[in-house]
Amino acid sequence: MRHSVSHTRRAEAASDASQLEQLGYDQELRRGLGVFGNISMGFATISPVVGLYAVSLVGTLVAGPMWLLALPVALIGNLLLVSVYAELASQYPISGGAYQWTRRLVGPRYAWVSGWLSVCAYLAANTTIAYLAAPWGWALFGAVPTPNQLVATAAGFIVVASVVNAYGIDLLRKALAAGVAAEFVASVVVGLGLLLFCNHNGLAILVDDMGTVGTFFGGSTMSAMLAVLAVAGWAFIGLDACIAASEETRDAARNVPKALWGAMLAVGTLVVLNAVAVTLAHPNLEGVVSGEDLDPVTTAVVAGFGGWATKPFVIVVLIAFFACGLAAQGATARIVYSMARDHVLPFSSALRKVNERQAPIGGIVAVTIVGVAGLLLGLNSAAIGSLIAFGTAVIYLVFFLIAAAALWARLIGRWVPAGTVRMGRLGTVVNVAAAVWLGFEFINIAWPRAILAPIDAPWYQVWAGTLVTVIVIFVGAAYLLARRPDRLVAAATSFATTDPVEERM
Repeated sequence: MRHSVSHTRRAEAASDASQLEQLGYDQELRRGLGVFGNISMGFATISPVVGLYAVSLVGTLVAGPMWLLALPVALIGNLLLVSVYAELASQYPISGGAYQWTRRLVGPRYAWVSGWLSVCAYLAANTTIAYLAAPWGWALFGAVPTPNQLVATAAGFIVVASVVNAYGIDLLRKALAAGVAAEFVASVVVGLGLLLFCNHNGLAILVDDMGTVGTFFGGSTMSAMLAVLAVAGWAFIGLDACIAASEETRDAARNVPKALWGAMLAVGTLVVLNAVAVTLAHPNLEGVVSGEDLDPVTTAVVAGFGGWATKPFVIVVLIAFFACGLAAQGATARIVYSMARDHVLPFSSALRKVNERQAPIGGIVAVTIVGVAGLLLGLNSAAIGSLIAFGTAVIYLVFFLIAAAALWARLIGRWVPAGTVRMGRLGTVVNVAAAVWLGFEFINIAWPRAILAPIDAPWYQVWAGTLVTVIVIFVGAAYLLARRPDRLVAAATSFATTDPVEERM
């Protein structure tokens, strides 16, 4: 039996290495993940607990319990993207989808810009995950940290996550499996427990705005729903982690598409379940709307299960944040590695290095340095808020660029899906819907709204999503014009083309 499994694994490894070689690269990373390992990467990065904390307070403040109506809309919209991703991942099972896929679908300049934005967005996300995780470490001991202590704790979080990543895919897989299992079980137990035994408010509360529409939006329900749809989109980002681990996933052409669907459906279901359960179980939603209760999730859990649940719940949240940070940093390092091996990033020779454990150590070190440096913004809450707004907006911009590239290539006949996942004629319809949704959601999230910024926030934080996006695009465009990395993309052996002249457009 063991011999049969070993023989199968060797055959899969040979097939995966051959497919990667056809895409122009040698197998340098270790193929240590199965389908569930890849699901763990996506599940941990999207994270039902982290996602719920990201949206529950802001959503309720903006539109009362009615904000929950936006969650299934945002989930369905992002499932359209998963459909497109699944086709691409099955045909091009390679790390760094924003860069690697669009270079084949459109061309080198488009690919470099997409990859640049992807790297910047996930670098920002790593910093914000660590910063938002830090208070929970102090909450475990009932302490409130100073800004300096918060930044120091977050820096330690980043360093520890990077050490685990540097040790190799096997340790990362085990750590994520433990974290995801704990988060999944806790999410199901808490969600069902609150929903079945602690429902104090009744289902009618789910369509109540508690006066927020009149107060903040002049009575316009449409404006309120647009705002909470932007908030709901925050909960469903991170699926690029599944793609980033493609070159470490066995039989990636089949398993990565499965993982994309598995991770998004599992997280989406749990986020919706727990968001509804927390709302129905919360003892004083008016206090959330008025700003008196800044942690409605913990309030609902403690009210439902009793004070004894406080510490166990904090531990679950810490586990969720650590798993999220592990997976997000690992994914970002692999995105950096994927681009650097074509020498299209500054310091590419260092960034593309792989250590003896077959981990992308160059990318891991870079992610650590940038993440810790970014935490210095945490000494100013307005600055870290700007980073959060930018990261979320640009991730949706990258999603849109990938969907738009796939649609353009599909319509002109440049790309006919030929992987294990093919939607046929329905693919064009789904792709159009995905591109429309993602373009809309990027604009919606980046749109400056004072209601989504902290009280008395400076004007630049209200405009942060737009301003920082423009700055990053400007810097990327300047580098593109000055160093012309797109020429290196066009010259790379992995650039799939039948007409080199056409590809340089």
